[in-house]
Amino acid sequence: MQMDAKVQIMADRDDDSGRYTETFPLEEFTEALKNLGGSAGTQEVADEVGCKYRTANAKLHELKERGEVTARKVGNAYLWMIDGGG
Repeated sequence: MQMDAKVQIMADRDDDSGRYTETFPLEEFTEALKNLGGSAGTQEVADEVGCKYRTANAKLHELKERGEVTARKVGNAYLWMIDGGG
């Protein structure tokens, strides 16, 4: 029974569609970059959104694939930038 309770807490589904709701929508990451002056590192974005580094990294790479942000490698880190000024 404890397993069922755990699954229920982790599963956040929309009652109408049955789809899982997204905890951190992509818009939060573009908004975080805007709040940080248009460019920031992955950890700065993660801190602004309130998520883990790994989540921010994945979301920012997704935004890059969509052409909504650009990135430049600086040492071992990425500098993320709003594409086209936001």
